[in-house]
Amino acid sequence: MKRGLLVTLSVVTATTMVLAGCSKDKKAATPAAKTTSSAAVSAAPSAAPASSSSATAGAASTPASTVAATTAPGGDGKPIKIAFQQFGEGRIMDDFLKTVTDKYQADNPGSKVELNAIQASENDYYTKLALLVKSDKTTPDIIHEDTFLINSDISAGYLKPLDDYLAAWDQWPQYVDNAKAAGRGLDGKVYGVPDGTDTRGLWYNKEVLAKAGIAVPWAPKTWDDVLAAARAVKAKVPGVTPINVYASKAAGEATSMQGFEMLMYGTGASLYDAESKKWIVGSKQFKDSLGFMKTVFSEKLGPNPQQALDAQLGNIVHDDLLPSGKLAIALDGSWLPGGWGPKGGKPWPEWADKLGVTAMPTQTGQAPGSVSLSGGWTWAISAKSAHPDEAFKVIQALQNAENATKYTNDAAQISVRKDVAGDQAYKDWTGKMGALSEVVAVTQYRPAYSEYPRISNEIQVAAEAVATGQSPEKAAAAYDAAVKRIVGEDKTITK
Repeated sequence: MKRGLLVTLSVVTATTMVLAGCSKDKKAATPAAKTTSSAAVSAAPSAAPASSSSATAGAASTPASTVAATTAPGGDGKPIKIAFQQFGEGRIMDDFLKTVTDKYQADNPGSKVELNAIQASENDYYTKLALLVKSDKTTPDIIHEDTFLINSDISAGYLKPLDDYLAAWDQWPQYVDNAKAAGRGLDGKVYGVPDGTDTRGLWYNKEVLAKAGIAVPWAPKTWDDVLAAARAVKAKVPGVTPINVYASKAAGEATSMQGFEMLMYGTGASLYDAESKKWIVGSKQFKDSLGFMKTVFSEKLGPNPQQALDAQLGNIVHDDLLPSGKLAIALDGSWLPGGWGPKGGKPWPEWADKLGVTAMPTQTGQAPGSVSLSGGWTWAISAKSAHPDEAFKVIQALQNAENATKYTNDAAQISVRKDVAGDQAYKDWTGKMGALSEVVAVTQYRPAYSEYPRISNEIQVAAEAVATGQSPEKAAAAYDAAVKRIVGEDKTITK
């Protein structure tokens, strides 16, 4: 087992990166990350359901837990508000914030912190959060911000740069350089303090694959190997879904990142051409990636249509299908064990015995042989916060060495801090992650541009189209046309 994921992470070169899901996604206690709000609210991509919510700001702002105190910061009687997502049964983030803010208030008499847990799937979280931050009357002070939204939220004027605070913070040097870049905007300023990152690969049920005649540990070398295993499960293990690949608008950024981009980046192609600074259209590799999804659903290797289009599919995979042995293979994220741990929403102590993990192979086994996407979340401050100084003090408390270590371990995050990577408990649980720790060396990142959230939404539209019967060629043509509308035809390149 590779020791200290951060040792590897620190040497990865991040060019156009957004650490994401993904994602949620990381989701401390629920799957399907992980990774639209702000300027791209209408597009609403993300890491779980993708519905364009009609929720109002008032509905989104009901606090899940409010910690009372005496005098408010700034003397105006108002607390520091922290907005974060709560999805499914998991309470890792909620419990973590409650513990940290209770201590913060005890250590800082007169302070007041209010926790606003937005009960929503990830797309709806982004939408509801966007409604809140538009007004100084409803905005939270501190925002749990998915990194792939940072540039679109900067463009919308929603985030405050943190450089002056970070320059005076003695903990900032503990963060590895590419983790720092996760919160950096295209203007060069830093807008978020990262709390972890993740990787993606193939989870598989050892017993189910063995019943299907597949040797374990399993290490597929090509896409065809993955499909062959799924077909063997379908033929020999009735009652088990062979493979899950997120492919719906409802799954949001999970479809874009865990699903499509894990395929696309395994072809050797990408969404954005860094040399010409243009978005790629007309790509054969784009059609090939949709073709893999088409095969999964046309051959009935994936979830049934009702499950595949369910906004809760991430939770279903994490809470039911994998623990019950009803799913053989899941293309998913490194954060899943967080929800299976003793503090997760679905404790499953046997997960490491029942499941194996392997890297997602490249299309034909071409170098580097495997692929991963990485994402992550940050703590950001609203540009409309009336108390940014106090808000940053709260962020410092959330991300001191002790609290950063606790959250990283409880939520099964890949560490973004050097000191956390050296923690023995961290080394112990990451030792069970196999390939998902090793693929950090080949991981890819989503294009860190403000147009990405809207383009991600079009990826989700294309994926769902092929999953429900459309040809990859027709879905890809519709995607190409949408990208040209979003960025302008002069900012696209056929490749």
